Amino acid sequence: MDDIMKITREEFVKYVGHSLLKPELTKEEVIKGLELAKELKTASVCINPQNVKLATEILARTDVRVGTVIGFPSGAHTTATKVFETKDAYKNGAVEMDMVIDVGALKSKDYQKVYDDIKAVVDASPAVVKVILENAYLTKDEIKKGSVIVEEAGAHYVKTSTGFAQSGSNVEDLNIMRSAVSDKVKVKAAGGLKNLQDCLDAIEAGADRIGISITLEIMNEIDEE
Repeated sequence: MDDIMKITREEFVKYVGHSLLKPELTKEEVIKGLELAKELKTASVCINPQNVKLATEILARTDVRVGTVIGFPSGAHTTATKVFETKDAYKNGAVEMDMVIDVGALKSKDYQKVYDDIKAVVDASPAVVKVILENAYLTKDEIKKGSVIVEEAGAHYVKTSTGFAQSGSNVEDLNIMRSAVSDKVKVKAAGGLKNLQDCLDAIEAGADRIGISITLEIMNEIDEE
């Protein structure tokens, strides 16, 4: 297709956070997913906290970064719980934390609470913190405000979605997020990226990382181009 941005497999995998977050995944399926990330040399994996040690073992001596989720998927956890999860995950080998904001606090305009929640996670470890806004529940103004708070709190990424809400990433939201933060903050697109075109649209809109679980299928699309 003429409108698809041309990209090689090697270029594409540098954007990919291979997602292994479905709660029903068996240990064998998790191991298979980790081996795939290792083989493809994705930028990272995003895995549930209980599997962080396993991921760290399998991905040792590779450049694939181990990431996990904090306050997932609702964000309605206490800050103390999120801080504990972060410290525990870092101790177990995770170097990236994808935390969910207190969505209700943002919608209530309790911006100080949102800030404090994010800042506590940022301060809990040296890991990269990616803050999930869960845009499906937010207005465009709330997405913009949330993105600004993410930067103010010192987080490293602002992220669209958990993938567990009724909708995920879209170009309009990514444009809002990218324009709301400085170049110091990166953007991650996740949720609803169903094919190569979706992923490339997200990258063109400013996504520095894309979270996908169907990584192999999308890589195969590149081969067919």
